[in-house]
Amino acid sequence: MLSRRSFLKTGAAVTASAIALPAFAKGTTIKIGYVSPQSGPLSAFAQADAYVIENFIKAAAAEGISVEVIAKDSQSNPNRAAEVARELIVRDEVHLICVASTPETTNPVCTIAEAEEIPVISSVAPWQPWFIGQQGNPADPASWQAFDYVHHFFWGLEDNVGVFMNMWDKFDSNKSVGALWPNDGDGNAWASDVGMPPALAAAGYKLTDPGRYQNLTDDFSAQINAFKQAEADIMVGIPIPPDFTTFWTQAKQQGFNPKMVSVAKALLFPESVAALGELGHNMTCEVWWSPNHPYTSSLTGQSCADLAGEFEDYAKRQWTMPLGFVHALFEVALDAIKRAEDPTDGDEMAELIGATSLDTAVGKIEWNRDNVPPFAQKNISKTPLVGGQWRMQDDGSFDLVIVENGLAPEIPLTGELETLS
Repeated sequence: MLSRRSFLKTGAAVTASAIALPAFAKGTTIKIGYVSPQSGPLSAFAQADAYVIENFIKAAAAEGISVEVIAKDSQSNPNRAAEVARELIVRDEVHLICVASTPETTNPVCTIAEAEEIPVISSVAPWQPWFIGQQGNPADPASWQAFDYVHHFFWGLEDNVGVFMNMWDKFDSNKSVGALWPNDGDGNAWASDVGMPPALAAAGYKLTDPGRYQNLTDDFSAQINAFKQAEADIMVGIPIPPDFTTFWTQAKQQGFNPKMVSVAKALLFPESVAALGELGHNMTCEVWWSPNHPYTSSLTGQSCADLAGEFEDYAKRQWTMPLGFVHALFEVALDAIKRAEDPTDGDEMAELIGATSLDTAVGKIEWNRDNVPPFAQKNISKTPLVGGQWRMQDDGSFDLVIVENGLAPEIPLTGELETLS
């Protein structure tokens, strides 16, 4: 099929000489689409969106650059994510798309944009379910191909597994691990041969995996019974926030009492932990961004602490991890726009994004580095990851302290790991 961009290139050929001036010389407004799960079970990922977009537009204006950001809600649904990606490309005619938060949103948007030759900057999904999940045959590595228009920055499953296992090695356990992995992009990646099972086996851990379950399940008795029978000292998983609340409440009711719970995704947000009340104390999770990270925004010059503090004043709520990464999406976008001769040219922008070397609020973003496998280096820039633990305060709120930094020692520890029992 003839893509939109191919059609435009062909149809515009007769007027090319009339529009050859750089976009800035014509006073062009750069149209940026932004997609995230602003409603549905993953909506916690989008809580910082309005703040970040507002500040990005101000920062661009201060540079003399006119931008328009058209935000779309994926509704936590991959079909809706694909639909709004098409709307942005066909109806809104955006020049660039930024997308964030879990493979259910990032992958459909990137797949549509790659086919339509629209540049995308993507984040907040582990790189394996992002890259492998978009391949024609995810089970055949020999068939995997790099992408031309979409670029992604985040950490990988190997980093999350490494952080969790580093935490588990800090206390005595029977090395029995119960896994709660859903039937979605993240859960299937975690359960696969590129996820946690091989690493656990190599380190001498015994894994109990009761199989995939459907998101928004209301009864986890089967999983809980399997973990109790295995006498699991450790529970690990990557459920969506409401599912973990259901699981952990039922687990305590049914007498499942592991020494350590390490959960990705669901335990990233203070509201999700607060919903557990006292049961949330000393839950552990991966930490991809915090006010204690030692980085500075290229967009505003703010430290991570300053960025978090300003957000809390703006939103009247506690800082949240996606804040740093959504902010960084627009750092990369503005950096590429500033380097472009014509930011409305998707081919040029895709090349410039791929050539990015930028110190951001989440660390250095640079593609084509050797810290990912060669097949993914063109499209993946890895960011650092540490481990954290939620501590209940006297007023019932929770603070996230960094208790493990073996993979990123530049990020300081702010507490020591404690077990649940």
